Order: sequence, then structure tokens, then C-alpha cells
Amino acid sequence: MQRRRSVRIVAVGMLVVFGALFPALASADSPRAVPFVFIGTAAQCGGVAGSHIVTSAWLGGMGLPDNGGPNGDPATANDPHRGVLLNKNGPTTDCSSAGLIITNVPKVITELDFDYRNGTHCGAGAPRFNIETKAGFTYFAGCGDGVHTPATQDPLQWTHVSFSAAGGLVAPQFATNPPFVFGVTEVKRLSIVYDEGTDTVGTEDPNGVGLSNIDNISVNSAVISSGTGIADGTQGNRSKNDDGSDDDKGHGDD
Repeated sequence: MQRRRSVRIVAVGMLVVFGALFPALASADSPRAVPFVFIGTAAQCGGVAGSHIVTSAWLGGMGLPDNGGPNGDPATANDPHRGVLLNKNGPTTDCSSAGLIITNVPKVITELDFDYRNGTHCGAGAPRFNIETKAGFTYFAGCGDGVHTPATQDPLQWTHVSFSAAGGLVAPQFATNPPFVFGVTEVKRLSIVYDEGTDTVGTEDPNGVGLSNIDNISVNSAVISSGTGIADGTQGNRSKNDDGSDDDKGHGDD
């Protein structure tokens, strides 16, 4: 039930509040991860509006070294270490979610991956990939259902999660969905969604932290190790000027 509800939220949420797009220096056809949040109205949520308790942001110091080097090594000390914060500071039932829209999605997917920091939330429901196919079906690949191995850049503090034909569960939205086949099923949209709150506990967060810290999002081995943008439903779209200062675009939630 949680997964079905989440799809409705994300479909509407894509139209609400996005973080700033990535800098122009990124290749035009390379995948990007653009932050977004959804905070539902009473009409969208069956009578009870969502709350301003969600955040999706690329932040310096939050991730592993962007250059691929080992975390904690003096050689990477000056690296920006950009990573993604996904936060839901309240109950899972609140009609709100945070996430990332993956752009420039390939026609078919052979592999999906990301790294998460140990101790932050990794459940079967969030963070997860939402996969929408050209045939109109939706599938979920939740963090807890992936293949877990120590992350290369920091094997003691970070975990790598992968989904491919070799392993990792991709669950259908409905039992009547045809099977999702890596390398065969044609994909229309791809996103990462976080909608499990502080009342949803996990093996690594027995008290329920309501947030996940991820990095190195990968689609068919194309790794997104850095980005920009903050989406929280309150400040609109914020990007950076050439001198590194904030450039508030002045877009509100409407």
C-alpha cells in the first residue's frame, strides 16, 4: 500500500518544486539528478494536506569525493564531497515526499546503483528508484531490496546498492504488471523517491531517522557523483552564481 500511494505522490510532485538544474559544464546527454519535493494539497491528499517536512538537496561535504578518490585521504581533502540529503521530518503517512528526477534516461536500463551512508535510512520503500516504462507500467527498486556491498570510496562507512539482472528486486506496482527485464524493457521516466518518515525504522536506524544520505547515483554505469540544487518547498529554486554565491531565482511554490 505504501508503494502504491507513493507513485501518486511522485507523479504530481514533479510539477511542484524543483531544485536548480545542473551547471552548463555537464555534458548535454549525460544523466543528471535534479532535486524535487512534493507537498500535497488537501484535494490531492484525500482531505489532509501534506506538511513542509521534506528536503532534497545536493550539499557540499555530504557525500564521497567527487573525483572518485578515497574518503578521508589527504589527497581528496579539498574535494567538494557533494552528496544528496533526502529528508522527511515527520510521519510516513504525511502526504509529502522528496526525491531526484533523473534526466537523459537511456532507452533501456541494464543497471541501477547508488551509495548510502551507513546509519541513515535504507528501507524496502525508500530511498527507491521509481521506474516508469513506455508501456505505462511502474516498478520500484527499494534500497533494502538491492544487492549490498561495501562502497569502494569508503567501505567502512558507506554501502553500495545495486540492481541488475544479476541481483536486486524490482517490484511491480501491481501484480498484473508484466515482468521488468533489465536490458529489454523500454523506460520512459526514472526518479529516486524518499517518503518514509521518522516512524519507519530500519536495521541501521532502529529509532527512525527519517533521512537518507546518498551519492554516486548510477544508470548503466554512468555515475552522477555531483550536482547542485536545493528543493524544500519554501525557498523556491536556488542555484549558484559564477562566484559561488547564492542566486535565488525567486520562484515560490505556486
